[in-house]
Amino acid sequence: MLLLINEFFLHRNSLYLKLFMLLHSPVFDTSGPMLLIDVIFLCAAVQWKCFSAIGHSMGGSIAAMFSALYPEMVEAIVLLDSFGLLPAHKKEINNIIRKGMDEMIEYEKKMGGRKEKIYTFEAAEERLKATNPFLSDQSAQTLLERGVKQVDGGVVFSRDIRINLTNIARMDLEQCLDLQAQIKAKLLLIQANQGLIKIFPQPEDLFEPIQKGWKDKSTIVTVEGNHHIHLNDPAVVAPIITDFLQSVTAEDAANQAAK
Repeated sequence: MLLLINEFFLHRNSLYLKLFMLLHSPVFDTSGPMLLIDVIFLCAAVQWKCFSAIGHSMGGSIAAMFSALYPEMVEAIVLLDSFGLLPAHKKEINNIIRKGMDEMIEYEKKMGGRKEKIYTFEAAEERLKATNPFLSDQSAQTLLERGVKQVDGGVVFSRDIRINLTNIARMDLEQCLDLQAQIKAKLLLIQANQGLIKIFPQPEDLFEPIQKGWKDKSTIVTVEGNHHIHLNDPAVVAPIITDFLQSVTAEDAANQAAK
């Protein structure tokens, strides 16, 4: 069983929403802890006891944290251009939390009573590409097929843009390393050479210990491409992921046969 955790899961734009919208208040919480709760609700609903997860970007962080909290449930993880765990300097965490809260207040003020903007499909595509310049035309169209809904006069975006606000659920390096140590799943980290490490560089004293932790317990593959390589050119990453998951399945089968 395979769980994909990507932008659409995080934006409540998946089948999961149809299954669980009655379990949540109309104002969804997009913070890390609540997204982890979403995953456990989903697993309970479909009665998954053990699965593999593929997570892109923040979705990779959710997959990694879930695997640390529920190691018995996750057999394998694929992190697609994701830091997996993103620590902050301890002295900065208070400022980060305040910044995120201030952004949420401003967002609510701005959006209160405001009607959703209606676009033509073409205008929506241009808007998406303007905010995500690394997307190819085909990737933008693919995202929009699931990322907009039809209304009178055109389409509106169905994503929850609060996911772009500062994440207030941050941990320091020690906490992240403790979580990382709890992960028992087989792990594949695919890094794009023009991806997060280029567009969102992290302080070396935070990045290097986490990266070393992944190297010690996972396979790391660097590919040519940007943060959306899995969308723009899936043929680059698909064989790597397939080989990894098949190796995990084969190893498990061998272990079962040996018992």
